[in-house]
Amino acid sequence: MSLYVDIRKDLGSFVLETRFEADGGVTGILGASGCGKSMTLRCIAGIMKPDTGRIELDGTVFFDSEKKIDLKPQQRHVGLLFQNYALFPNMTVWQNLMAGLKPYEKDKERAAEAIEAMIGKFCLGGLERHKPGQLSGGQQQRVALARIFLSKPRILLLDEPFSALDDFLKWRLELELADLLDGFEGSTLFVSHSREEIYRVCDRVCVMDQGRSTPVIPVKQLFETPKSRAAAVLSGCKNFSRARAAGERKVYAEDWGVTLTCAGELPEHFDHIGVRSHYIRLVPASEAAGRENTFGCEILRVVEDVFSIVVILRPKGAAGDVTGNGRIRVEMTKETWREFCSREKIQEERRREIWICMGSRDIMVLS
Repeated sequence: MSLYVDIRKDLGSFVLETRFEADGGVTGILGASGCGKSMTLRCIAGIMKPDTGRIELDGTVFFDSEKKIDLKPQQRHVGLLFQNYALFPNMTVWQNLMAGLKPYEKDKERAAEAIEAMIGKFCLGGLERHKPGQLSGGQQQRVALARIFLSKPRILLLDEPFSALDDFLKWRLELELADLLDGFEGSTLFVSHSREEIYRVCDRVCVMDQGRSTPVIPVKQLFETPKSRAAAVLSGCKNFSRARAAGERKVYAEDWGVTLTCAGELPEHFDHIGVRSHYIRLVPASEAAGRENTFGCEILRVVEDVFSIVVILRPKGAAGDVTGNGRIRVEMTKETWREFCSREKIQEERRREIWICMGSRDIMVLS
């Protein structure tokens, strides 16, 4: 089913202005906390009313400010999974599931058949008489999802569905949810601040920043070729410099004090470049001279993470202090760092300088 959203709502701290389309599959809405992601879902579901705009699902107009159309939530047939799951605390699992059935389906025989089917599908057997407070976070989520599917929604709206779960349970439920979504015929909107969740679960993604949305693009495009600094930040890039054109396919990185060569033609308008931490390579001093996009840096700090080493650097030509964009973060395996230090005798000589190289294809030119 095709969803069209073009709405505006003044929230006081900022104005929500979001416009996007979703046509089947799973579309992610990626953004930091407080950027308007959840508010967008609530406007689609009819819980909140936009100031102006239009919301339409497969030919049915949910909201149109010009035509004075504003369907009630129950008329929209939307399945909204809240962050806290919104189960009725004084009801049992069976009673919560009963609440998801439409009025005409609540005769005892048909209701029992439908609920039993969902209990089996969502692995809730034996929990029928439990109340939400007696369930784990994962069990509560499965009850909430089962209730939504019982209502036979035309579209699913999932608001940070894994935010309350620990990492192990999150991974398991993510796989289960992916299987469920594969069998859902309608469109799904999946809201998250986690780029990893968006990458694994969604087909397409819309980035939201301070209430403003970007056009929907394939998920892999966001991570491979983001167009804006905001999108690059949300996709996980941590190295940025202000930049300007310095010739054909060349940019001058103002914060790093170096001129770099890019792989393709430069866009007409840009003001930053970005490079992902794990794409930057360490170069032996003996091989650095004359090598493209290679320059010297001062080692500021070496941080040992659980499975990797993070080296914080300051380019020799960096302007100003060592904070913010004047620094470069390089991430690699512990083995790679140990081998490099041994070969270059960094620890023995207490060297505080190092050479790094950025591939021309790995430099993102951003607006």
